[in-house]
Amino acid sequence: MKKTVTTLLSAALLMTAAAGCGSSDKKAADASTAPTAGAASAVATKAPENKDPVKLRIAWWGGQSRHDYTLKVIELYKQKHPNVTIEAEYAPFDDYWKKLAPQAAANQLPDIIQMDISYLTQYGGRDQLEDLTPYTKNGILNIADISANAVDGGKVNGKLVAMNLGVNALANIVDFNMLKDLGIEAPKKDWTWDDMDKVAAAAKAKGKIMGSFRHDVYFPYYLRTQGAKMYKEDGTGLAYTDDKLFVDYFTRYQKWYDAGYLLTLDKEATKKGTPEEDEMVMGNSISTVGWSNQYVLLASTAKRDLELQPMAGPNANKGLFLKPSMYFSITKNSKAKEEAAKFIDFWVNDIEANKIIKGERGVPVSSKVKEALKPLLSPAEVKVFDYVAWAEQNSSPMDPPNPVGSVEVEKLLKDTSEQIMYKKISVADAAVKFRKDADAILAKNKK
Repeated sequence: MKKTVTTLLSAALLMTAAAGCGSSDKKAADASTAPTAGAASAVATKAPENKDPVKLRIAWWGGQSRHDYTLKVIELYKQKHPNVTIEAEYAPFDDYWKKLAPQAAANQLPDIIQMDISYLTQYGGRDQLEDLTPYTKNGILNIADISANAVDGGKVNGKLVAMNLGVNALANIVDFNMLKDLGIEAPKKDWTWDDMDKVAAAAKAKGKIMGSFRHDVYFPYYLRTQGAKMYKEDGTGLAYTDDKLFVDYFTRYQKWYDAGYLLTLDKEATKKGTPEEDEMVMGNSISTVGWSNQYVLLASTAKRDLELQPMAGPNANKGLFLKPSMYFSITKNSKAKEEAAKFIDFWVNDIEANKIIKGERGVPVSSKVKEALKPLLSPAEVKVFDYVAWAEQNSSPMDPPNPVGSVEVEKLLKDTSEQIMYKKISVADAAVKFRKDADAILAKNKK
């Protein structure tokens, strides 16, 4: 799917032959600490407004709701900058990255691309993203009201290649009213994996399932709760050394799957990731799992009250972290980098724009924006802001951005998990094979 705001992207570009562009924070992103040093003085020397005609291409992923409000923000920007025309390119998550790969290979990426932490090192480490630091210094991109941690979350090799658009945290989104109707006691905030076993068993007895996990997100979370990490800091291999961690995680998951607590893989494969087809939204599941910024859309689609439940422990505070929900990056091939930086500044700092966005891409990183939005939030949006504030006090610093090759490793992990569920390989053998194959992928991409 793609909608053009002013003119359609050339069909020739979309037909560019796909060539490989490579395989896929320092502290937790904190949107409420003191301004970054030196940023305020930079604003005073902000460059004069350019009135020459400028055209930008902007690309993002997401559902229809995100698409609609993003177009409204773009229109607001154009009203304030009538010399700027903007082409909008939009697709679901998986299709989005499939589109970017050939565009990157042809050096024809949009001026601004929405960036995910899983791909940040891949694009930033291969010099396909512009260093935003000069724009923060000359005041075009104002970071005076954004914490250093939130800014640093977009750095690769010391360069600021992506601007954090908001922070979020992992969560189970649970239908507490459904649990009550089923006679199941709602879990406490400090619940454990064993508690989850009991809730899932009780739900199954009443004909309900629970939300499945994305292993590329939740296996690293589990490792963190055990004092381990997914990747070595230099990106040359897996960081955890004990395969028992893999075995314990997937043994439990296999038990859930075999017991019918989860959606079957064949049905899961038909999902496109839209809220409308979420099993909890449809009333078939007691929960779904994801990031806090997904809550509002899920709750509004379900048309009922839901709760943001923390991840299971023990040691959930070690596993939980505040994550840049997504970023905007300026591409190296852009011919309008300064205007692109102005648009990103507008997105991050403009109050009127954020009254439209309302934290859908994560709780805003600007402290001024966050304060301005509080009185305007719906009850569902308040829940998200409150959950992220709670997570801020009950989490640990996030790991560095995933290394180049991590996207291949994530696919390998998904494929391996399916082989386990289908009993094509034992969990113990899968642990050994996954380590060998993942290390080979990472070593290859590090050369």
